[in-house]
Amino acid sequence: MKIVVIGSVAAGTSVAAKARRNTEEAEIVVYDQGKDISYSVCGIPYHIGGEVEELSALTPRNAAWFKKRYNVSVFTEHKVTHVDQANKQLEVTDLVSGEKKLENYDVLVFATGASPFTPPPFNQKEYDNVFQVRNIQDARDIGAYSAKQPKKALIIGAGFIGLEMTEQLIHKGLEVTIVQLEDQVMPPMDADMTFRVEEHMRAKGVNLILSDTVKTIEGETSVERVITTNGVTIEPDIVILAAGVRPNTELAKEMGVELGASRAIAVNNKMQTNLPDVYAVGDVAESFSVITGKPIYRPLGSTANKMGRIAGDVITGGDLEHRGVLGTGIFRIFDLHVGQTGLTEKEAKKEGYDVEILYNIKPDHAEYLGGKELTIKALADKETGRILGAQAIGQGGVDKRIDVIATAITFKAKAEDLFHLDLAYAPPFATTKDPVLYTGMALDNALKRNPLLTPAELIRRQNSGETLQIIDTRSKKDFDKSHVKGAIHVPLGELRSSNAELDKDVVTVTYCNKGVTGNASQNLLLNYGFKKVYNLSGGNKNYQSYLKMLAQK
Repeated sequence: MKIVVIGSVAAGTSVAAKARRNTEEAEIVVYDQGKDISYSVCGIPYHIGGEVEELSALTPRNAAWFKKRYNVSVFTEHKVTHVDQANKQLEVTDLVSGEKKLENYDVLVFATGASPFTPPPFNQKEYDNVFQVRNIQDARDIGAYSAKQPKKALIIGAGFIGLEMTEQLIHKGLEVTIVQLEDQVMPPMDADMTFRVEEHMRAKGVNLILSDTVKTIEGETSVERVITTNGVTIEPDIVILAAGVRPNTELAKEMGVELGASRAIAVNNKMQTNLPDVYAVGDVAESFSVITGKPIYRPLGSTANKMGRIAGDVITGGDLEHRGVLGTGIFRIFDLHVGQTGLTEKEAKKEGYDVEILYNIKPDHAEYLGGKELTIKALADKETGRILGAQAIGQGGVDKRIDVIATAITFKAKAEDLFHLDLAYAPPFATTKDPVLYTGMALDNALKRNPLLTPAELIRRQNSGETLQIIDTRSKKDFDKSHVKGAIHVPLGELRSSNAELDKDVVTVTYCNKGVTGNASQNLLLNYGFKKVYNLSGGNKNYQSYLKMLAQK
């Protein structure tokens, strides 16, 4: 059996390595049009910023290493230009010599990855100070240009790469401006969470321009000046395009491979395409949601490695299957860590779920040992209690909580199950009631007796004219500083003696600074016979953040 893999980064090399581990009988050949193989795309921003000193650290393996270790023939700077599926034959061009050859195969694997999108008007001309961040050659090119000591950077796009490059260029002393088409950074997340990121970025000196695009470019060989659609003029020394990626499907489409709804290659759980003996893995392939079962496209190195291993196993007689993804991701922006897993609020509602939403604001570990504030937004399905997703922002402990919740969602855990997890506790690492445990407890309470109200829903109800009895249970000092519109001030300590003055039949909303005292007040009023009492999720702190976001959008 002869296995030919097109593409040699995370997915392609994983196919080859797993196939070889399973059998010594197969001939395995890998072609890649680039110069480098098996490199860390995700590590490139950190080399550009200087955290990774040597570029070689991102390219630990080469073709010779693969040949010696796995007896796999890897041909770099070779482009597959045509596939004859009927005769199982490839046309391959040596990009150095220009020579062409024909290559037969028994099994073909597309691991052609994805290419960065070049938005207009940058797609109309090439400039010597415009770069993308997708491969090792991009890192070399940016490094060479950095010798000119640019002072001002323009970044187009505020996804993973855009934000990571922002952080690294700020660290290098550049002034950074971001232009983002959408009205928020990290569009896959909910806007009320990413607003916290936007505030942090602006505090660090980033010039963040949202809901805008570059309309015109001035300059012949270099971008000297850009003018946005909204009339903002920017004069950058270097431009980084980070406007997302598109799967490299051209060759596959030409031979009749079907694409999915996401426009990536459609595959089954064994990474097989619609054509016999043709597989697709990594950033060129579509995945599916663990929660909904529907196709999704989430190009990440971790998923690419997993897909490659599965395909390599299946091709050589194994029984591995792809079990889907949750879209779990994390990034660092200065001293803030931001993670997510599962469905966001907007995604869950689009899928038809009736969701309970919790904003949990707690320290990541004991405050007396330096614990810092961690904000978790978590969702549960009201019908089944199943956890659907979570987003977290903080200076520490984000990865741990997101990974725990991702594991729980994978195994269809309910909100109550989170509370009963036996998680590691010691003051340097967690609080006695870990943020994950509290998330489960509060969501379970909300599903059964103590309903939550988000700032968005509270404002919607107020704007619709609904009569609400809103009670601020904090100190007078905190109330005078800021409070919810229409709230009356009744501290928790006085609520037992004064609740008779309130109307038990009117929908009531309690709140405090972050949610705990508001919940205690909610319980008290329910015990005194109040018919419907909500606790404002995340308290006044979350509410004021939401108001600020509305004012700036």
